[in-house]
Amino acid sequence: MRRLDLLVIVVYLVAIAVIGLRLAGRQKSAKDYFVGEGHMPWWAVSFSVVATETSVLTVISLPGGAYSGQGFGNVELALGYVIGRVVVATALIPLYKRGGFVSAYQYLGCRFGPRLQGLASLAFVFTRLLAEGVRLFASAIPIKLLLDEFGVHAGYRVIIVVLTVITVVYTYLGGIKAVIWTDAIQMGLYLGGALLAIGVLAGHVGGDGFRRALHAGRFTLFDTDFGLAHILTSPFALPTAIIGGAIFAMASHGSDQLIVQRVLATRSLRDGQKAMIGSGVFVTVQFAAFSLVGALLWSYNQGRSFTELGLSSSDNLYPDFILHGLPVVISGLLVAGILGAAMGSLSSALNSMSNSTVADIIHSLFRTTPSEDFLLRVARLMTLVWAVLMALFACAFSAGTGNVYLTGLTIAGYTYGALLGAFLLGRLVRRASEADAVIAFLVTVGVMTYVVRGVRIDVGAAGATVPTAIAAQWLVPLGVVVTLTVGGAASLFHRAPAGVQVVADEPGSGPDRAAAAVAPD
Repeated sequence: MRRLDLLVIVVYLVAIAVIGLRLAGRQKSAKDYFVGEGHMPWWAVSFSVVATETSVLTVISLPGGAYSGQGFGNVELALGYVIGRVVVATALIPLYKRGGFVSAYQYLGCRFGPRLQGLASLAFVFTRLLAEGVRLFASAIPIKLLLDEFGVHAGYRVIIVVLTVITVVYTYLGGIKAVIWTDAIQMGLYLGGALLAIGVLAGHVGGDGFRRALHAGRFTLFDTDFGLAHILTSPFALPTAIIGGAIFAMASHGSDQLIVQRVLATRSLRDGQKAMIGSGVFVTVQFAAFSLVGALLWSYNQGRSFTELGLSSSDNLYPDFILHGLPVVISGLLVAGILGAAMGSLSSALNSMSNSTVADIIHSLFRTTPSEDFLLRVARLMTLVWAVLMALFACAFSAGTGNVYLTGLTIAGYTYGALLGAFLLGRLVRRASEADAVIAFLVTVGVMTYVVRGVRIDVGAAGATVPTAIAAQWLVPLGVVVTLTVGGAASLFHRAPAGVQVVADEPGSGPDRAAAAVAPD
């Protein structure tokens, strides 16, 4: 019977590539390749944003976390993310849309100069290479377990290469349109799978199962422990989730090209804002659905521990139910959904890295604007280059040791604060020059490297004191403070630069040279 599940998975992998290419059409320019000529519907872009930030580990770890005592803590996190996205939609998206940008870092180039634009782009592509490489390998771990259950014994490297090749097919040829449409389909599949699992579990446990999970704290939403050490180290402490989460979302969705590029593909400023805020709402619904799966699984398994269930960790809980608690074909569809989560985040990363490389780095090497045909060829070439490098990094990581999940989470802490801080420095400190911004950016990356790697806070746990890293949500505001402090102080040692342009405060005021990076007249 498992052959039917395997057939479903194979059909899905082929179909998603074909559908993506059919919906994408043919690209005529680099701008079409990167932002779809700004013609994408806001709801599809919103789904793509959600799929981009959702990895395989998100899909399988949220149910396990709710089962083991986190309750609906991830929904609490999502509330902070919604607030941050509202700020981004109000303050930053107008800059990008009215400026005619295809890259978030073109704003920094217009405000400060090409050196900061290039530096920010380099920070983005290398951070994304590391983060997505780790993410790709981490995705291969549960996929290998699922395939082993089907009798397909593939190594991590084989899984990484197959996922990368299939994803590159539609990303290389279809550009951002293919990425957005396939993301929307993949989000529908894995979220629909969660809703199907909820229906099956609800039928098993009934109303009594909901009550038992509620009384056991599996539906707890807010963490109201206001101890200072807990607030600084726990991602679920209420101030951390709401305040820290909001600022973290401002960086991840306002200054990270991975997300900004999708919003730039919308038809208008209003559509871009709807896509950004809507993605926060959809993420909240998604987190609630997967958390509900975990709570109902707790009742379904009568609260037994993972060891008693024969599972090695909480991440095996949802896959185990998919394989043994759902009918054949349905389980194949849900496994396909997990594959879709991996492919969605990978395709988005490849296209955005190619975008930033061409618009922010390669274009600056030419004194005149290259032709559209040339830029489109370079864009596709860079998609292949980044795909190969990412796969190589993921394969190399598979031979190492360490907690890949925690490694992936901490990578953003090195640069997110510097990136968001650079944007705020340009908006808030009018006398800041390019030299001030570059110095502040480099100092912030250095400081955050020390904080991420070396700073620990003693937290009491089970009668012992455990050195614990600062929660990821606080790394961004700390980095922003360092950037604004250093950049603002440096600006006091020289005269205010003449002709500072904050960019695109009014419709149509954006600089033509920004759009010309990929759309020459």
